[in-house]
Amino acid sequence: MQKLGIIGCGNMGGAIAQSLPDGAVVYDSDQQKMEVLTRFPGIEAASSLEDLLDRSQRVLLAVKPQILPSLYPILRKHNSSEKAWISIAAGVPLAVLAEELGSDQVVRFMPNIAASQKAAVTAYAAHPNCWAENLAYARDIAQSFGQAFHLNESQFSAFIGISGSAIAFMLQFCHALSMGGVREGIPYPQALEIVSATMNSTNALLSTSKQHPVALATMVCSAGGTTIEGMQALCEGAFDAVVMQAVEASCSKSKAMEERALLGREITGKR
Repeated sequence: MQKLGIIGCGNMGGAIAQSLPDGAVVYDSDQQKMEVLTRFPGIEAASSLEDLLDRSQRVLLAVKPQILPSLYPILRKHNSSEKAWISIAAGVPLAVLAEELGSDQVVRFMPNIAASQKAAVTAYAAHPNCWAENLAYARDIAQSFGQAFHLNESQFSAFIGISGSAIAFMLQFCHALSMGGVREGIPYPQALEIVSATMNSTNALLSTSKQHPVALATMVCSAGGTTIEGMQALCEGAFDAVVMQAVEASCSKSKAMEERALLGREITGKR
């Protein structure tokens, strides 16, 4: 069986390559990045982009969205229409990928940075004409580095708001909690360790109990106790509203990026 080809060996491409049980063929214009990856079992470096395309029938595009326009002509010259594709490029819709690559065997991923820990949360969506076997293959790839959720592409922007970007929101929350601990006398490194453990215990409780988060939070709040005082402070600071606004802001940015990508395709098509 041919190995998956991965174009781009940055943080995400490298993390995905390392997670694959069958290894991968990788290519990046940065030779050093490829050399680092080839130290892992099963990962082979292609001598050129053309070499990778000759060796792999399934290819994952792990490059920044702004790099894709310069790649498309090369990919088309090497039978892109005969290959199956996975793209992690943010803001580039399936319709654009399919038209530029000349193939409807395209699946789109939206992972988060926890792929490096094999703990990513990844949304995936396929072109309507994508074969079931290629969709299943893509799902297996996504599950190799974490959890995968099959969504409609129209839901991708919302997913970015609650997962792709939200991992940063949660990290900022961890930092804020830790700084609160510092203010009350616990050194930052120890406070951060405690907060991280608390996040893990919260996730375990939420995952295993299957109860609504509000029900669980209410259980923690004793009448006249310490927790309800903190909950009131969150309400007075419009905590829920600010979080929802952050989700909306990331979602809106994602939609704008997709609209620009589609507009660019239309303009190119008119020339």
